[in-house]
Amino acid sequence: MNGNETRGTVGEPTQMAIEVEHLTKQYADAGSEGGFRLENISLTLPAGMVMGLIGENGAGKSTLIRLLMGLTRPDNGTIRLLGKDIRKDFHLTKQDIGIVFDDTGISPELNVRQVNSVMKDVYRAWDEEQFRMYCRQFDLPERRRFKTFSRGMKMKLGIAMAFSHHAKLLIMDEPTNGLDPLVRDEVVRMLCDFTRDASCSVLISSHIVSDLDKICDYIAFLHKGRLLISQEKDRLYEDYGILHCTQEELSALPSGAVVGSNDTHYGLEVLVKKRELSGERAYRPIDLEKLFVFMAKRK
Repeated sequence: MNGNETRGTVGEPTQMAIEVEHLTKQYADAGSEGGFRLENISLTLPAGMVMGLIGENGAGKSTLIRLLMGLTRPDNGTIRLLGKDIRKDFHLTKQDIGIVFDDTGISPELNVRQVNSVMKDVYRAWDEEQFRMYCRQFDLPERRRFKTFSRGMKMKLGIAMAFSHHAKLLIMDEPTNGLDPLVRDEVVRMLCDFTRDASCSVLISSHIVSDLDKICDYIAFLHKGRLLISQEKDRLYEDYGILHCTQEELSALPSGAVVGSNDTHYGLEVLVKKRELSGERAYRPIDLEKLFVFMAKRK
């Protein structure tokens, strides 16, 4: 966990920031070149938590985020954000959602001061002082036009905007892409501070798995439009382990315990479900990236 305290009291229902049930979206013919299908996705994120969305390019991460934001209509399924069905109440919910996309959607001719003026009319709770503080923190020049910004500067501005209207839910698609390690660490700390408020939650996709490992409470793996797993990060570390063994030892393992194997120069590396195995074994800890690779290969 990222250090958040247990939410609520005993017997009190857990509030959900995100509830997705049986979500499906198909583009063109899923079996043809260029076709894609996001299939039967169900996941939940409790309030006050951070969920990391992991998947290869084309896995469906951005499609899922666009569906959550109401930018694309699903073929089937339901989406509830902050307790509201987005088909009915998204015009109200969006005031409480901060968004960071790879494409910020800012007019290339605007500068930071003008962005501030525009956002005041978009968000009722827009906080000018907070926005200016983040812009200073990120060393963003006030008078330069957005089109002259580097990729990293554009991402910083998008992050500053998302944090400046007292959102209850942040939805972030590759927010650390293009940022140097120092700024990435700064963003990670900002997200940790944000979720100290038990009513504030984050969904974040990233190719930089080490960043997700630092901050996430929940992990969701997407692969070719399918959800492989959505679970608490700590539970994943408890449930799975790596064994190094010979081919004969692998053959002796129960088939239900083996998720996948990889032949290395030092023998077989086997991902197993620890609860399916009896006796004392010398497990090596997993990491999120390796766990995803094993599961995706098995799929």
